[in-house]
Amino acid sequence: MTQSIEYTVIAHEAEEGGYWTEVLGLPGAGSQGETLDEAIENTEESIQLVIEAMREQGREIPVPQDVVVKVTVAA
Repeated sequence: MTQSIEYTVIAHEAEEGGYWTEVLGLPGAGSQGETLDEAIENTEESIQLVIEAMREQGREIPVPQDVVVKVTVAA
């Protein structure tokens, strides 16, 4: 049976257009795309590739412990 792991992905608008992503708790994973959907799809593939490489190297797959909180302040 395949284990599922949920990672937090942060998407940023790129200055030159499109989006880029970073994956909290999984260094080396992240991607980019012309649209947000494309960036997320590419990021899912990146996560899979990083996990596969870690398994091949005999490294433990990190299970994220992220707590995401949005804070609103007066601007």
